[in-house]
Amino acid sequence: MVSPSTQEAFSSRSNTEQAGDVVISVRGLTKVFKDFWGRPKAKAVNNVDFEVKRGEVFGLLGPNGSGKSTTIKMLLGLLYPTKGHIEVFGHSPRHVATKSRIGYLPEESYLYKYLDSKETLDFFGNLFNLNTPERRKRADQLIEMVGLNNARSRQVGEFSKGMQRRIGLAQALINDPDLVILDEPTAGLDPIGCREIKDLIVALAKRGKTIILSSHLLSDVEDVCDRVVIYYGGRIQAQGTLQDLLVEPDVTRITSPVLKRETMDKVLNTIRSEIKDGSVTIDNPTQNLESYFLGVVEKARASEESTSGALAGKVADYLKGTAEEQTSSRDKVLDRLTQIEGKHDAKLHVEAPIEKVDHGKLDQLTHDSSEAFHAPEVENAAKSQADLDAANDKLSSLLDSTSDKDSDASNEKKD
Repeated sequence: MVSPSTQEAFSSRSNTEQAGDVVISVRGLTKVFKDFWGRPKAKAVNNVDFEVKRGEVFGLLGPNGSGKSTTIKMLLGLLYPTKGHIEVFGHSPRHVATKSRIGYLPEESYLYKYLDSKETLDFFGNLFNLNTPERRKRADQLIEMVGLNNARSRQVGEFSKGMQRRIGLAQALINDPDLVILDEPTAGLDPIGCREIKDLIVALAKRGKTIILSSHLLSDVEDVCDRVVIYYGGRIQAQGTLQDLLVEPDVTRITSPVLKRETMDKVLNTIRSEIKDGSVTIDNPTQNLESYFLGVVEKARASEESTSGALAGKVADYLKGTAEEQTSSRDKVLDRLTQIEGKHDAKLHVEAPIEKVDHGKLDQLTHDSSEAFHAPEVENAAKSQADLDAANDKLSSLLDSTSDKDSDASNEKKD
């Protein structure tokens, strides 16, 4: 039987999807921090409006103290807004069923330092009431995914900052959330780890999960985000898709293979004849440093260079929808069996096939195993008996020697 709260969550999810897949709706959001006497001290967020849709990677950008973290805490229900309206999956952020659909990686990893990686994930999985087999399966997949297979037995307190970010990301995904909020997910990671995290974010978004990313590394945001908002002073100063925000409509770039000198002169003369100020530049395109770095590392891996660092892992199976496909396949089989049962109006009875037993082979195996089992016992018994006989002989010789000495001593006294 489905509980009322779960039923309400399902109906809310359906309503949200029908309303245009809006996962988060923020209207007039304001947060004012006050001092001990209740006087306004700082307006961290000031009349903010935005929406986040299903399957979107949404970026929160801005300098330190601009209101990004305060907004995230209000989305999680950790802070109450001074005024304004927030909806997450059609509910208040403080709704319990809503919280179970959210995964959160804070800016600083707050983990129990005496637990190892698997124990950490088991602990967080237990908070979401996952059964033991499912927790263990997901923990193994996540540890491999974040590249911590070589450190699964080490305590989290011994991890570097980058490794703590990796296990922190794993705990944010243990409940297979529909909304993932990542605050500086690539902080402390090497370029390989950064690329892995960005690839994972893109993979989760393609599966229909919603990602909110807050980061100061603008290159990371540019690689994965569909839309961004830029905060300053608690207000949103700009928002939109990256294509709309970054395009320069007054400049045109032409890219071509290497041209001959004569052809280049003709092209330049034609372009300059159309431009009055003659501001035309020619250069060779360059790749960014990250692409070059990853290319060098890939070549080293191809040559089988060894490393003791973190290794790339595949996306956890349950995050790729494998479980849902298996459930769907199982339901189809059950439906087919149900149809057969209804058609014949009788219970479907399937007898397990009876396998023939090769008694000759069974006797041989039994005889061999019996000999193999008793041979050591016989050998040990014979050895024990030989040791016992040797001990008895030695003891007898000692007793004879002692009796001879006593007899000699008594004869001397008589003399």
